[in-house]
Amino acid sequence: MTADPLAAIGGLPGVADAVAEARDAVDRLRAHNLLRRRKADVAAETALRGARASAALDGVVWTLDEVRNVDRRRRPGAAVVHGALRATAAAAQLTDSFARAPRQVLARLDALASAGLLPDDQLGRPRPDDVADDPLELGGIVTAADVPVRLDALAGLLTAPTGAPAVVIGAVVHGELLTLRPFAHANGVIARAAERLVLRGRGLDPDGLAAPEVGHLESGASYAEAARGYASGDADAVGAWIVHCADAVVLGAREGLAVCEAM
Repeated sequence: MTADPLAAIGGLPGVADAVAEARDAVDRLRAHNLLRRRKADVAAETALRGARASAALDGVVWTLDEVRNVDRRRRPGAAVVHGALRATAAAAQLTDSFARAPRQVLARLDALASAGLLPDDQLGRPRPDDVADDPLELGGIVTAADVPVRLDALAGLLTAPTGAPAVVIGAVVHGELLTLRPFAHANGVIARAAERLVLRGRGLDPDGLAAPEVGHLESGASYAEAARGYASGDADAVGAWIVHCADAVVLGAREGLAVCEAM
């Protein structure tokens, strides 16, 4: 294995150009004049839109107005929406901790995302058996016995020095969590929140102004297709997943610009 496997992934065909485009898109968003006065408002709105998109990717498709008023709605899917809102919003508070203790932060994200879907005493714990939700129809599953080992390996990647850019690291974290499905529920929400954490913590989008989840949703079926490719381990498919995630950042930055313009 190379001394810096994440940097090696960044060298796959097409990845460097896609990463550069994502960085430019976020830089354009961060340069918007409105952010000098209303950065917190924009971040709050894009987090809301990101949470709505994340829930939709897990099969709960609500309008933005419905998500804004979720506390008044007691219909099926409300627990998923609540969990997506909590996990997405938590990125602002968990960024520093994720760099130091990624496994603990992932457990916290599960507790936030799965509340209402699991008994309280099961929140934040890896799944106990070989059953997990599969909204993307990835098929197959890493055995429950192997999950702790794979999570330790992922944590090792995240805490080791690397020259890889934030988009690559975020895409790998996202793809690994979708592949592992380490928790019984809400793995997609957790994976997308973890990607958001990386983009913030690694300096690409430190204020959380973009909504990459919206980009993943707007890509339609290609999100699930790209995730299945990543899970296969094929090098070309892994590269295609990284490019997909970079494209989602571009679309998420455009969503942030649209919020700025609307305000």
